[in-house]
Parts: sequence; structure tokens; C-alpha cells
Amino acid sequence: MKKTLYLKFLLAYLIFGVFGFIIVTVFVPSMTEQTLTKDKATTLYSEATLIANTYAGGLYSSNTSLETVKLQIDALSVYLNSEIRIINPSGRIVLDSNLPLNVEEATYIEGFDPTIISGSYYVVDGFFHSFDHDVLTVIAPIISDYIIKGYVTIHAPISDIITTSNTILNICYITLAILFLLSFIILIFFTQLIYRPLSKITFAAEQYAQGNYHYEISLDSNDEMGYLAASLNYMANTIAGQEDDQKKFVANVSHDFRSPLTSIRGFLEAMIDGTIPPEMHEKYLNTVLNETDRLTKLTNSLLTLNNLNTSGMILDLSNFDINQVIRDTAASFEGSCRSKDIAIALSLTGEEMLVRADCERIKQVLYNLIDNAIKFSHHDSVIKIETTLKKNKLFVSVKDTGIGIPKDDIKLIWNRFYKSDSSRGKDKRGTGLGLSIVKEIINAHSENINVISTEGEGTEFIFSLAIVEDEDI
Repeated sequence: MKKTLYLKFLLAYLIFGVFGFIIVTVFVPSMTEQTLTKDKATTLYSEATLIANTYAGGLYSSNTSLETVKLQIDALSVYLNSEIRIINPSGRIVLDSNLPLNVEEATYIEGFDPTIISGSYYVVDGFFHSFDHDVLTVIAPIISDYIIKGYVTIHAPISDIITTSNTILNICYITLAILFLLSFIILIFFTQLIYRPLSKITFAAEQYAQGNYHYEISLDSNDEMGYLAASLNYMANTIAGQEDDQKKFVANVSHDFRSPLTSIRGFLEAMIDGTIPPEMHEKYLNTVLNETDRLTKLTNSLLTLNNLNTSGMILDLSNFDINQVIRDTAASFEGSCRSKDIAIALSLTGEEMLVRADCERIKQVLYNLIDNAIKFSHHDSVIKIETTLKKNKLFVSVKDTGIGIPKDDIKLIWNRFYKSDSSRGKDKRGTGLGLSIVKEIINAHSENINVISTEGEGTEFIFSLAIVEDEDI
């Protein structure tokens, strides 16, 4: 952004001021003067027509004396602040509101021509040089017996109109100045409320683009800008956390691969250089074989987890009996249970319970949960596997009475390679990926898995599956 947006708004503000000033100083004065002139002419023409049809008309029909008409037009002249004349077609001034009545001395207007207002009803000029300044003149004919006997003219000084126009223009200038000031205040508000926060957000985005995800936007605002800043901070923290997790992931993988490889290399070198006598080779070869099994298990777990994350969670959904899957999976641990005198108690809903899921994936979930339960259970204990039907969901529970999970570790058990301190001594061959795989599989089914655990008393994992309705069969 660099200041471009701010410069655009500043330029718009200046353009607004310049064009506003040009319009007010160039166009508004002439428009105002024309409008006031036209309005004034309309008023005067109405009065002139009224005089022509009444007082002046009576004068030519001998119904009204000159003195009477003179008094009337003098009064109207004061009211209208204008000069009123009655003129013969020849240009002789019969009556003039600004002159005393004098029938003996005739005054003429040289070149008088009433057609000067042809196409209009007013004119602005010196009215045949009878005025030494411009006046607004309206002319109304005096008609008697269908013959034009004379004309009523009303002359208003144009200076009055200009004065009124200037007064209005002053108001316009003041209004323009106030608008310009208000727009400047708006520009200040824009700078404080939008541009500066946006600049901070833009700078933060540049930091994130450079990999500095620990940069935090300091923006104290509760509006959309504040929400955007908070969202970006959250995003950066999340990415930074993912980077840290990635580093931990690589470190854990390296450690879990290095340990068995170091053991394998050490035993093989010892057998080659004779440190381990030939009669002991079989024992240590079995140890090497166990370490390779550990590496194989770790590799398979990584591949499984990677496939779950990258293949779009593709599932091979089918209807199958979960009770039978639980029985078969539990039976596969007969040897492990016998070595620790552990019993697996099954409490299953119904003889057959059809669910809709990926059978192989659910077997993997059950295998990992039962394997963990056996691994962390005490000798001569019982592991309970129970199913409960609620509405259209089946809840599967795997519960042990082993060492349990510390409260602070419960929210971390789903992380890859995570092993709590209390479990490390009992989980020599574990990869720390089992529960991560379980979580991914259950999420892929759009189901939920929860854990309830008390340290020193045991742990229970509960996950849900969608049952098959009768109409789905």
C-alpha cells in the first residue's frame, strides 16, 4: 500500500475543495443573479399587468383622473421599491412615480419601442438611455376597446438584485468553507480510524510474508479493523505454533528412528568384531529383529497418518456388525492379556449391531485403543469394552483401570509423538502416533471421540458411530 491509498484520499479532498471553489465562484453567481432577476421580473410583471388593467385602464377610459392614478402608482412605487411609468405609444411619459404631475410640460423617451422585450417580459438595460444605470424593466400594455392606448413600465434597480445575490453567495461561500472543514475532519478521522490501523496491518502482513510470525499487531479497536487485526494475530500464532510443531515432529521422528538404528548398529558391530560371541548371536539378532519391527511400526504409522491427512480422508464405507469386529479385535490380544493376567470384559448392545463406517479403519481404532489400555493397565486387572445405543448413534467405550493420564496432559494426547512423563517408562515400543491416528479416523467419519481419565485410577475412551437404520438395509 505504501501511502498510495492515503495520497488518493488526500488528492480527492483537494479536488473536492478546488472544484467546489470553482463552481461556487464561476457558475453560482450568474445562476443566482439570473434566478433572482427572473423572480423579480415575474413579480413586477404581475403588478404592471394589474395596474394596466385597473388604474391605467381607467385613465384612458376617463373613469379615473390623473391625480388619482398618480397617487396609486406613487404608493405602489414605494412598496415595490421601483419606478413606475405610464407611457404613450409615442414615447411620451404620461405619469412617472419619481416625478411630480405636470401636464403642461411633455417628456418623451427617445426611440421608445415596446417590442424590445419581444419573446420575453423583461429586459435589463438603461431603457433607451432614460437611466444612467442598468435597471430591470417590465412592460405591460394598456388595452382599451381592443386598442393599445399606452404601456405601464416598472423599473427596478439591478443593484438591489446584485446585493441580494451577493448576500446569497456569501452564505454559499460560508457553507462551502464549513463543508471543506467538515471534509477535513472526516479526512482526519479516516487517517486515525482506517489508514493508520490499515498501515499497521499491512506492515504485519509484510512481516508474516518474511516469516516473522511472532510479530503482533498492537491495535486497540473493537470495530472491523480490530477484528481483522485479532484474526491476523491468531493466524500468525497458529502458523508459528504449526512451525514449532513441525520442528518438534522432525525432532521426534529423528529421535525415534535414531534410537533403534543406534541399537541395531551397535549390536551388529559387536557381533562382527567378536565382542558378542557366536553363541550369543541368536539372542542379539532377536533384539535387532525387535528393533526393526519397531522401525517398521513407526514407518507404517507415519504413512497411515500422512495418508489420512493428504488423501482427503477417503473412506470405504460399508455396513458391518461392530459387535463382531470388537470380539475379533479383542481376541487378537489374547497373548498380551495372558502375559499380564488381564481380562477383557465385553458388554455389547444386542447380538448384532450394524454400523455404517470403514470397517478396516474402525478395526485400527479399536486395536490402538485396546493396545494402549493393555499397555498401561496393571497386572490382574480388567479392561471393559462397552457399547451404548443413543438415538441414531452407537457409543463404543474402552475403559481400563491403569495409571491414568495427568489432567494437564489430556488435551495433548492427540498430538503426534506425544508421550506423557508417566507413560514413558511403560511405553518402550510405542511411537506416540496411535491416538493421533485414532483421532484422524474418527474425524474422517464426522464422528467424535472423548477421553475421561483420572491419574492413578484409569482411562476411558468413548467414540461414536452412525448406526444403520432399518430403511437403510
